[in-house]
Amino acid sequence: MASNSHIMFIILGIVAILVPSISAVEFVVGDEKGWTINFDYQTWAQDKQGAHNVLRVNGTGFQQCVAPAETQALRSGNDVITLETPGRKWYICGVSRHCAAANQKLFITVLPQVSSPASSPAPTPSPTSAAATTSFASSAFGRLLGMIGLVGVFVA
Repeated sequence: MASNSHIMFIILGIVAILVPSISAVEFVVGDEKGWTINFDYQTWAQDKQGAHNVLRVNGTGFQQCVAPAETQALRSGNDVITLETPGRKWYICGVSRHCAAANQKLFITVLPQVSSPASSPAPTPSPTSAAATTSFASSAFGRLLGMIGLVGVFVA
């Protein structure tokens, strides 16, 4: 007989699988036209907005899932965030309790740009190493063809 913890684990697993599909919105691409040629999918998609947005917050807002009142929500679906300065950047979903209850948040660490030292040109391969590479590639290819041939014999 299964213990209560096993039953609870199974129930939680089923709920975790079903909840996203219950809250999902399903669109048939192109509505009654479907996926076809000579159809303007950009226009079709314009009124198909999702139920989310993105709010830029600081570290505390990220931890507490709270955005300052003056924060502008990014919700067009075509918003661009330019990461110009190094450091941490925090973003949360501001819809309902998506951040607090569903952990819908993201942080990004932008590293400072590193100037690369002047690189020296790569050494040219010696004729023997080039020949060895070619020999290895051709022998590996030959083995692959041999294995495919054997599979064909066993399948036939």
